[in-house]
Amino acid sequence: MPRQQQTFRRALLAAALATAASAASAQQVNVICSVQADWCNMIATVYARTTGVKINLALKGSGEALAQLIAERDNPKTDVWFGGTGDPHLQAAEQNLTLEYKSPTLTQLYPWAQQQAQQSGYRTVGIYSGPLGFGYNTELLAKKKLPVPRSWADLLKPEYKGDIQVANPASSGTAYTMIATLVQLMGEDKAFEYLKGLHKNVSAYTRSGTAPIKAVARGETAVSISFVHDAPQEKMQGFPVETVTPSEGTGAEIGSMSIVKGARNLEQAKKFYEWALTPQAQAFGAASKQYQLPSNKATVVDPNVPDFKKIKLINYDYKTYGASAERRRLIARWEKEVNSLPR
Repeated sequence: MPRQQQTFRRALLAAALATAASAASAQQVNVICSVQADWCNMIATVYARTTGVKINLALKGSGEALAQLIAERDNPKTDVWFGGTGDPHLQAAEQNLTLEYKSPTLTQLYPWAQQQAQQSGYRTVGIYSGPLGFGYNTELLAKKKLPVPRSWADLLKPEYKGDIQVANPASSGTAYTMIATLVQLMGEDKAFEYLKGLHKNVSAYTRSGTAPIKAVARGETAVSISFVHDAPQEKMQGFPVETVTPSEGTGAEIGSMSIVKGARNLEQAKKFYEWALTPQAQAFGAASKQYQLPSNKATVVDPNVPDFKKIKLINYDYKTYGASAERRRLIARWEKEVNSLPR
């Protein structure tokens, strides 16, 4: 065979392989998932079965996810970031790590989800919300003859000393939401005086936001400061857990979703994003025993989801308290003025 013909055939083969590789690439989407593992895995399995598109899943907390996007800024390996507290998503938008994308589904979402999109310049969107409150172990409170705490003020009472757990705001979106809530509720200086008082009663600052409610469930502590949607799954396992939201008012997280700027599989990323905003996809939260309020108004709401109409919610300023500089400043102040104190 003449050399010229061999060269031509090799070029054809290379082109065919490149086309096949491109087609294979088009049938996958790389997703960082920052909700519970069962929910992530259910989404990946159902999406692959119904669309034929493979989800390459990486399970990471929202802080870790943001760190990865920053590290990969010049060569993104992620297409979509699904779930996790909204503040880091707003920070990613602020740092131009995520793509502006105005979904045609926006009008079907609750106002708080649409607002999340608007405030980020349409670089993220709300996919669920969950209020902050207290978890408590009914048996442990009865054994210790402690009342159910019903207000932020109650948590400062000396009888709760050593019986409260909350996460560390440096590693947990739940705990940062607590600080931002208290600052908005009381004013910053009063909020930090409150946090110093609370510190005396805290037995441990955990790394993750869900660890305190699990400690409550297992009788390791009497009270936790937690998102109240994290309690029902513990109760379903037979643990004596109940929740309450503070009478003075409380904040709520807006779990979010973002498309990564420079996504390698952009068209598939957009298709997954749109699917994740449908009522059918949003029902997988409750199906995997996660009980946040879904953002699509047409989603059937599980009875275990907290009734937002019965909760006194503050007008939480997500834009201000989701900004990187404000988050760093408040956490640094907490480390210096609160976490450094003896207990």
